[in-house]
Amino acid sequence: MADKAKDTKASLKLHDKDTGSSAVQIADLSTKINKLTVHMQQNKKDFACRRTLLQNVAERKKFLKYLQRTDAAKYNLVLETLGLKRLS
Repeated sequence: MADKAKDTKASLKLHDKDTGSSAVQIADLSTKINKLTVHMQQNKKDFACRRTLLQNVAERKKFLKYLQRTDAAKYNLVLETLGLKRLS
C-alpha cells in the first residue's frame, strides 16, 4: 500500500521536490484518510481519531474545490488517479 501511495504521489508531482502543490497535498491527505479509515474500523470508539479523520476529509475537500476552480484538467487527473468521486 505504501508503494502505491508513493507511485501515485510521484505521478502527480510537478517537479522532484514538489510537496506543496494541491495535487500532492490531496494525495497525502488521501493516504492519511485511508489509514485512519482502517484504524476506525477496528477501533470504533476512538473519538480523537474520528475527529482527525473528519478534519482531513474537510481539508481534502477544500483542496479539491480549489483545484476544480483553478485547473480543471489537473482536477480530473487527480480524481482519476486517486479513484475519488466528483464534488457535487
